[in-house]
Amino acid sequence: MTEPAVAGVDGTLAALADPLRRRAVELLAERPRRASELAEALGATRSAMSKHLRVLRQSDLVTERHPEFDARVRIYALRSAPIAELRIWLDTAERAWVEQLTAFAAHLGQEP
Repeated sequence: MTEPAVAGVDGTLAALADPLRRRAVELLAERPRRASELAEALGATRSAMSKHLRVLRQSDLVTERHPEFDARVRIYALRSAPIAELRIWLDTAERAWVEQLTAFAAHLGQEP
């Protein structure tokens, strides 16, 4: 992976390190939601949810939009690109581990 892609994966992993943010991402995978709806579903205060959503926005995991009917309302949606980058990184890491373990198993199977 290129350096910017790895930096993106780092940001994604850092954002997903928090259980409440992971759960918010799971809910947003179902459909876009208002910030207040996420806070209620997760049992978080609006202030705490705002901070978590800021982290998710900064890591580019979610987008925020304001509907025309009320600019005060914020609707969040999940972005698929950071998750796709993470999946590519995980697949690459898994292939490397499989190769290393296969080589180690072959080494153990050799007779001196």
